[in-house]
Amino acid sequence: MKLTHEAMGAYAIAPTPFHDDGRIDEASIDKLCEFYGRIGCNGITVLGILGEAPKLDAAEAEQVAKRFVKSAEGLPVVVGVSAPGFAAMRALARSAMDAGAAGVMIAPSPRLRTDEQIVTYFRQAVEAIGEDIPWVLQDYPLTLTVVMTPSVIRRVVMDNPSCVMLKHEDWPGLEKITALRDFQKDGSLRPLSILTGNNGLFLDFEMERGADGAMTGYAFPEMLLDVVRLSKEGSRDAAHDLFDAHLPLIRYEQQRGIGLAVRKYILRRRGLIASDAQRKPAPRLSAPAKEEIEYLLSRVARTDRRAALAVER
Repeated sequence: MKLTHEAMGAYAIAPTPFHDDGRIDEASIDKLCEFYGRIGCNGITVLGILGEAPKLDAAEAEQVAKRFVKSAEGLPVVVGVSAPGFAAMRALARSAMDAGAAGVMIAPSPRLRTDEQIVTYFRQAVEAIGEDIPWVLQDYPLTLTVVMTPSVIRRVVMDNPSCVMLKHEDWPGLEKITALRDFQKDGSLRPLSILTGNNGLFLDFEMERGADGAMTGYAFPEMLLDVVRLSKEGSRDAAHDLFDAHLPLIRYEQQRGIGLAVRKYILRRRGLIASDAQRKPAPRLSAPAKEEIEYLLSRVARTDRRAALAVER
C-alpha cells in the first residue's frame, strides 16, 4: 500500500514514546497505533520534527519505524527520513519501505538558500533513495528556515514524479495553497495531495483553500478528523465551531520549545502513552504550565467531551 497523490483526511504525526529512562517504549507505540486506527485516522507519520528523530541513532530510527509499521496493521505509515547526508537518508528509506511503509517524508536541508539549491537538493535526494519510493515534500520554513515559493514547489514536484504529497506548513500559507491549486487548474502542476501541519492552527481555512486534510500531531486528532470531514461536507459553521473550541489548546501546544512537552503530557493524561518523557536535552513543564493545560482541557470539554479527562490524584 504505497502513498499516492489521492491521499486525504488526517494523518496523525506520532510522537516517539520513551520510558522515563530514555528507552524506546514499544508498548506505547502499539497503544498509539491502536488508537489512531480506532478513531479513523487515514494514516500515521513517524520520525518527523516532533518525533525527536535527531535524538535517535540509526538503529533506533529503524526500530521505531518498523514497530509503527507492524503495529499500524495496514494503516499507511509515512516515515520521516530527513538526514544531514544522503547515505543515512537512503538507508532509513529503504529499510522502512522494505518493512511495509507507505512512503517517506523529506525536508530541505536548512543550509539551502537559492531556488536552484532547493531544486537540486531534492533531485539528488530522489536519486539517493530511489525513484520507486513515493515521498512527501515537507515545507516548514518557520523551523527549517528554507523558503520555497509555489513556483519552486511546482518545479520540485514536476521534476520528481515520485513526489506525491506536500506537507504544507508555511505561515502565513493560505495564499500558497491557492497558488498551487491554481497551477493545477491551468495544467502546469500535476495532481498532488496537500496535507497541512502547524499543529492544525489554520486547518479551518486551509481546508477551504483546497487542502486535502491534515498531517499534524495535535493531542486530539479526532478533532482534526472531524474538521476535515465537516469541511468536505460543506458544513462550514460546524467545522469552525468545533475548531474554535479547540483553538486555545492548539495555540498553547504550538509554543516553540515546550510544544512537544505539552502534547506528550496530554497524550499521557489520555492514557495513550505511559510516560511524557522526552529524550534529553528537553524542557520540562512547570507546575503552573500543567495547571494552565488542565484549565484549557476543562474549557475544551465544555464543547467536546473527549477533552473531559479524569482528575489525576
